[in-house]
Amino acid sequence: MTTETRRIQIRGIPVELVRKDIKNLHLGVYPPQGRVRVAVPLVISDEAVRLAVIDKLGWIKRQRAQFAQQPRQSQREMVNGESHYFLGQRYRLRVHEVDAPARVALRGIASLDLFVRPGASSAQREDVLAQWYRLQLKERIPPLLAQWQRVLGVQVTAWGVKKMKTKWGSCNPKAARIWLNLELAKKPEACLEYIVVHELLHLLERHHNAHFTGLMDQHVPHWRQSRQLLNAGVLGHERWDY
Repeated sequence: MTTETRRIQIRGIPVELVRKDIKNLHLGVYPPQGRVRVAVPLVISDEAVRLAVIDKLGWIKRQRAQFAQQPRQSQREMVNGESHYFLGQRYRLRVHEVDAPARVALRGIASLDLFVRPGASSAQREDVLAQWYRLQLKERIPPLLAQWQRVLGVQVTAWGVKKMKTKWGSCNPKAARIWLNLELAKKPEACLEYIVVHELLHLLERHHNAHFTGLMDQHVPHWRQSRQLLNAGVLGHERWDY
């Protein structure tokens, strides 16, 4: 598929313009920084794109304002008392320096215990927690894939978990491969299921068009609530790539 990507300014707002072999114009505003992206057919002129974005300028500004007001964590130092999230629940971190292999354990409904070697740096502590998040997702994703592949009549050739800075998930329909964002371990399980179904449906419909929305409505009627829940949570401190 022919694709051309560049950035333009429209009324002072940076816009990522993507031209590719599609039929309709698609405009979106994405967390965490309110990135504006417009995908358009190859034949649409810059002026037509500019007018389309200007027509939606009020909506774009409202979306960006919502993201700007969203609470953000300060940079994590991985010390006692910090807030960390797992499956939508807030936990207080308790760090234990022990002469034993690093591990993570939940204590009750409020504490997350991190066991590390004496002298472990904040980066090393963070890596231990990230690996635990990865393991938790890799335990929860296979049952969701098995369920929804059967329901949708699709099959992935491969899937994986990785840290992504601009997307909750991605799908390569040609290779039938999907990736899921490591950050989903911090979100409610309904959000994970929503993203799994979303990416699997791209094996049936590549684009975010009316057909795709109809499939989402059919199989996950409450997907909009899950999307809102996903995008309304506390954001990490980092400035994600635009």
